[in-house]
Amino acid sequence: MSNKKLDSIIALAKDLRWKIGDDYHDSLIESIYADAAEIVKDTITKDKEKSKFRLDAKIDKIVTSKIWGFPIMLLVLGVVLWLTIIGANYPSSLLAELLLNTVHPILKNFGTSIGFPWWLNGFLFDGVYLAIAWVIAVMLPPMAIFFPLFTLLEDFGYLPRVAFNMDTLFKKSGAHGKQALTMSMGFGCNAAGVVATRIIDSPRERLIAIITNNFSLCNGRWPTQILLATIFIGAVVPDSYSSLASLSAVIGIAVLGIFFMFFFSWALSSTVLKGEVSTFHLELPPYRPPVFWKTIYTSLIDRTLIVLWRAIVFAAPAGAVIWLISNSYIGNESIAGWTVHSLDGFGFLLGLNGIILLAYIVAIPANEIVIPTILMLTVMLTGISGGAGAGVMFELDSVTGTADILRAGGWTLLTAVNVMLFSLLHNPCSTTIYTIYKETNSVKWTIVASILPLLAGFIVTFLVAQVWRIFV
Repeated sequence: MSNKKLDSIIALAKDLRWKIGDDYHDSLIESIYADAAEIVKDTITKDKEKSKFRLDAKIDKIVTSKIWGFPIMLLVLGVVLWLTIIGANYPSSLLAELLLNTVHPILKNFGTSIGFPWWLNGFLFDGVYLAIAWVIAVMLPPMAIFFPLFTLLEDFGYLPRVAFNMDTLFKKSGAHGKQALTMSMGFGCNAAGVVATRIIDSPRERLIAIITNNFSLCNGRWPTQILLATIFIGAVVPDSYSSLASLSAVIGIAVLGIFFMFFFSWALSSTVLKGEVSTFHLELPPYRPPVFWKTIYTSLIDRTLIVLWRAIVFAAPAGAVIWLISNSYIGNESIAGWTVHSLDGFGFLLGLNGIILLAYIVAIPANEIVIPTILMLTVMLTGISGGAGAGVMFELDSVTGTADILRAGGWTLLTAVNVMLFSLLHNPCSTTIYTIYKETNSVKWTIVASILPLLAGFIVTFLVAQVWRIFV
């Protein structure tokens, strides 16, 4: 506020003095001076604060620039994802060794020793327990790394700059600029990304963010992408370039997901969720060091453990179903085998097969168990050596061993490419579906959010398969 405006307000107050009385006049003057002091405090930089103010401005000039803003943003996201993937390998291996190779045999022997019949022993420990163990081993370490890193960026003040950079793109697609933050959260967990949409005030734009969040590649799908890219994509180039080719393929899938997010945001905002894009004033907070213990609490308690518990609740019945369909028979064939053969025709049209489709059906509760389920069904139905029995999910430490099983099951480069695409474009996991319902309180929008990416997956994989068979 300028001194001229302030003087005019004070003059007006003096003019009205005879109308309002001395007491009220004095309190009004005090209020005006108090407001002016707050304005001066917020807008005037003292000599001692100039260096900090200028440093913030200089950083913002770089991280929000049209030239450097997006490359820096992609680099930061890439580093966070790289730290998450690489950092999760060792603790995931330890948890797998503990829960799968140590605790699982102990539980099986315990069930046998107390007289459990084979079917109850298998149902409880090969089915229910193994599904829970896989989810914990695969899901917990990445979340325990990603969410603290994400919260650190949030507390440091960088995430508002991300929203600032992407605001224009989201506006063009008919969505809200803050969807950039919920999209980033979705790379850790789609359920957490759905909850994060609470920061969007507009109900219409919040609904768009909820429906399209599944196009962010969550941590449950990263292992599938990395494994298949390593086995199949890396194999089509010379060994010296295989790592680069695999990494490029995985990043390409993640970027493709962002493209689909923008496309469907635009499609929804142009049709069933038509409306004006709301404007919002984004205040860029000063950069500040995060509070360590607050970050740990927020990320581990409020995000990681809550999401993990929901995943465990839904994974348990998935494990039960996997074991039951593998060990229940219709005539001379298991329900799993009968279902796979029934789905093979449709799977062929999509460049997939019945085993892959069945694995994605029974793994709706948790994407983490897709590959173990595919390996188990492949070994069971092809009769090749490996595995620990019908309904017992497993995964091999050796990439070569995994590749041998998949190729024995008829996998080709087309199969791997379309599984990578279908891993990106398919229905959300049951934890995310439940979260969508809780956040929208609508069965209709929950169904839309669940079916939309699945339809996209069917269309994309069908087109890729037909073009591939014609030209490759």
